[in-house]
Amino acid sequence: MAQITLIEAVTQALAYEMAHDESVVVLGEDVGVNGGVFRATQGLQEKFGELRVLDTPLDETTIAGVTVGMAAQGMKPVAEAQFEGFIYPMMEQIACHAARLRNRTRGRITVPAVWRAPWGGGIRAPEHHSEANEHLFTNIPGLRVVMPSSPARAYGLLLAAIRDPDPVMFFEPKRIYRQYKEEVPDDGEALPLDVCFVLRDGTDVTIVTWGAQVKEALEAADALAEEGISAEVIDVATLTPLDFDTIAESVQKTGRCVIVHEAPKTAGFGAEIAARVAEECLYELLAPVERVTGYDTHIPLFRLEMKYLPSTERVVEAAKRTLANS
Repeated sequence: MAQITLIEAVTQALAYEMAHDESVVVLGEDVGVNGGVFRATQGLQEKFGELRVLDTPLDETTIAGVTVGMAAQGMKPVAEAQFEGFIYPMMEQIACHAARLRNRTRGRITVPAVWRAPWGGGIRAPEHHSEANEHLFTNIPGLRVVMPSSPARAYGLLLAAIRDPDPVMFFEPKRIYRQYKEEVPDDGEALPLDVCFVLRDGTDVTIVTWGAQVKEALEAADALAEEGISAEVIDVATLTPLDFDTIAESVQKTGRCVIVHEAPKTAGFGAEIAARVAEECLYELLAPVERVTGYDTHIPLFRLEMKYLPSTERVVEAAKRTLANS
C-alpha cells in the first residue's frame, strides 16, 4: 500500500466518491483544467469529464449559490474556495440558505453539500491566503464544521462529509498538505463525524486541538513525556457538533486542560470549549484552563508568521503552568 500526503488523500476521496456516486460533482475556480491551486482535484476532470468537474468564474458568491441549488435538487456538490480567506462572499448563501433549508422546509429539502477550503497559515502567503476563521461557522446552526489533521483522517472524514445529508464546511490545513505521508487504503471506508479522536493517552494534562496544530500538540506531548509529564492529546476533528463527552472524560481524568488553535484568541472556538469545561468539569479541574492560540490581529507576513502560529514550546509552557498552578 502506497503512502500518500494529506492533499493526495483529498484527491483520492473525491475520486472514490465520484466513481461510486454519479450525483457527486466538483466545482470551483481552476478545479478542472489546472486541478486546483494546490492540485487537490488534479486529474479528476480528465477522468470524470467537464460536466462533473466544473471550472467556474472567479465569483465565490455564485459558486456558493449554485452549490446550494444543486444540493437542494438532489446532487452532491463539493465546492472549493481556493483559500479560506476567500470564503467570506460565500457566507450569505451558506448561512442564510444552506444551513436553513432543512429547518425552513420542515425536512422536505436538504442540502448535502460540502465546501472545501485550504485553511490556515504557514506557507509564506499573504494574510487573505492564510486565515483561520473556522469559528465564524461554528455558531451557525445547521452546519457541520470538520477539519482533518492527517492523510487518513482527511480521506475518511471527506468521504463522510460528502455522504452527509446536511451541509459541511471542510477545512484543510494547507501547512500539512504535503508535510508527511501515511498509508491510506482506498477502500471507501468513512470515519465517523461528530467524534473526537484520542491520539495519545495521558494522565496529567489534556491537550485539545484540531487541524495543523495536532502536530505541535503531539510534539509537546513527547517533550513533556521526557520530563515525566503524561499528556493526553485529543483531535477534535468535527468542531460542530462537538463531541464534548470525550473531552470531558479526559479532563475529569487529568484535571487539567490546554486548548490549542491557530485562530485569534478572542471568541475563537477554544473559548467555547473552555466555557464548557468550566461549566461541566469545574469540580474536577486542578488548575485554570489554558489557551494557546493565534493573536488578536491579522496573521503577519512570512517573516513573523511562525511567531504568530502556536508553537510546540508555547504548548509545553502552557501545560507546565497547569501543573504549577495545581
